[in-house]
Amino acid sequence: MADAPHILYIDDDEGLRRLTRRVLERRGYRVELAESGAQGVAMAAETAFDLVAVDHYMPGQDGLATLAQLRALPSPPPVIYVTGSEEGRIAVAALKAGAVDYVVKTVGEDFFDLLASAIQQALVAVRLRVEKEQAEAQLRASNDRLQALLGEVNHRVANSLQLVSAFVHMQARALADDNARAALEDTQRRIAAIAQVHKRLYTTDDVETVDMEEYLGALIAELEQTWSTPLSRRTLQLVAEPLKLATDKAVAVGIIVNELVSNACKYAYDSTTPGEVRVLLSRETPDSFRLRVEDDGRGMPADGVAIGTGLGSKIVRAMADTLRTAIEFDTGAPGTRVSLVAGL
Repeated sequence: MADAPHILYIDDDEGLRRLTRRVLERRGYRVELAESGAQGVAMAAETAFDLVAVDHYMPGQDGLATLAQLRALPSPPPVIYVTGSEEGRIAVAALKAGAVDYVVKTVGEDFFDLLASAIQQALVAVRLRVEKEQAEAQLRASNDRLQALLGEVNHRVANSLQLVSAFVHMQARALADDNARAALEDTQRRIAAIAQVHKRLYTTDDVETVDMEEYLGALIAELEQTWSTPLSRRTLQLVAEPLKLATDKAVAVGIIVNELVSNACKYAYDSTTPGEVRVLLSRETPDSFRLRVEDDGRGMPADGVAIGTGLGSKIVRAMADTLRTAIEFDTGAPGTRVSLVAGL
């Protein structure tokens, strides 16, 4: 019997209390009795009962007052309310006050059958609720551990990328060949674009998506500092709608922006001419976004051959492929307009 459900039955009728205990014990329950609401509340405060059944009519403190005090306990037990046959209003009031069920007190075995059935159903419901809460708590704990792990992974990746970027920078400074040094500097900027994504991931609570307005804002600020000089002023502007992308898509967009903005800063304007480059990110449809990079410079070469090594153009096309889209060029207006539309 030690593992049997522990029941408290509160009723001022001594004969009914004792009979109820005998009937419920025959059905496998451990039963304790209280002759008043005050005594029952005191017992429930000392002992963690699996369920309490309380009668409505009791002198001094009725069942509703007793129910309210039971519900106010630190760990309130489920309560079944016992009412008279013509007292539906009281039963409704008890349910609204927190009782899990009610049983109509009648003469004969029907009452005990109904009470036992209500107790069994209430205990099953409580067990299911507890199991659900435990499962949800375990799931939350697992999610928290996963979030922390992903944050740590992104932190380490960002640190590793920063270290690689520093090595590349050191190697570039040691080179005498201008072309080789420029190529390594381009590589360093590409690494920095990826590192920015992982930095965003480990410094926020969201480790699955990247706030593109913040990310592109930081990336463009770094590019403006890199490409703008007193003799060759480059003004970079970002207009971005609030938008979050998954990590892999954010990386692809960041690298594309890095390449297109760098190319515009290098080739759209003469070395002594100030120029502006604009980056626009907007929601195209509920399921897609549009990225646009534009300048007011000299435009695309008439022969269509890319200036420089062409590596940047290959990288842009490769990143567009990962986004399942294609790059579009608008050569009808002054300067160059490059855009793409991709799914969220």
